[in-house]
Amino acid sequence: MHPDNPQPRSIAQVADSVRSGALIAYPTDSCYALGCRLGSRDGIDRIRSIRQLDNRHHFTLVCQDFAQLGQFVQIDNDVFRAIKASTPGSYTFILPATREVPRALQHPKKKTVGVRIPDHVVTQALLAELGEPLLSSTLLLPDEEEPMTQGWEIKDRLDHVLDAVVDSGDCGTEPTTVVDFSGGEAEIVRHGAGDTTRFE
Repeated sequence: MHPDNPQPRSIAQVADSVRSGALIAYPTDSCYALGCRLGSRDGIDRIRSIRQLDNRHHFTLVCQDFAQLGQFVQIDNDVFRAIKASTPGSYTFILPATREVPRALQHPKKKTVGVRIPDHVVTQALLAELGEPLLSSTLLLPDEEEPMTQGWEIKDRLDHVLDAVVDSGDCGTEPTTVVDFSGGEAEIVRHGAGDTTRFE
């Protein structure tokens, strides 16, 4: 798929497959991610299986914009300003989930969820076509230090467990910076592609 001008027909095909329950690998402004429809129990199970995750792992809702993000997390004014200044970008924010978020996606004790707004043309086109967030997790395989960067490589290794790979060329290897705002103050959980100085 063209990285700067993704073909609308191709984007529509991917969105249709996600609506039908597909699990995809897709590029973001940090690295490749696994994604499925928000309410897909099968998708969650498959992501957990591929990455060997337990139920304490934070899934991320990848949102098109702030209006969409606000449906799924609770944000006060100070946190709103801090997040607004950093989006779109290579950040994931952990915040208290609203009732719109299925319980299976929330942290079992904290009732939180990760959210992000990516700065990537292809992902934004897909989210616009989909009309809802993608339930996502970094495509980092167990026992590997870095995510895969090439669509063909992902297809080669994971074709048997994925329904589609959205390939728009080389992707980065550094996951997002994760900032936990669930306690009201910024706590950096993972240093990644996004600059952390504004939150320190």
